Amino acid sequence: MRTSLFLLSGFFFLAASLITAKLFSAHLPSATTVATASFIALWLAITALNMWLGVGKAGYSIAEELPIQALIFGLPAAAALLVRWKWL
Repeated sequence: MRTSLFLLSGFFFLAASLITAKLFSAHLPSATTVATASFIALWLAITALNMWLGVGKAGYSIAEELPIQALIFGLPAAAALLVRWKWL
């Protein structure tokens, strides 16, 4: 359940950052590139914090957490790159 909530929040965060970039793109042509790069950097930091909490507080090992964190980071990041490449 927690994984699906993190994935959903990642896609909502991606949508918000791309909508904001699209609003600014009329005056700042590189807004979509900056928004995509900043989304990926912030999302990596958020998922790294989530992994640290899973290992430190919940008692999971790194080997247990790493595939889940790769999924949580990878799907929204890949979607961001795909949207930037195809439509923006």
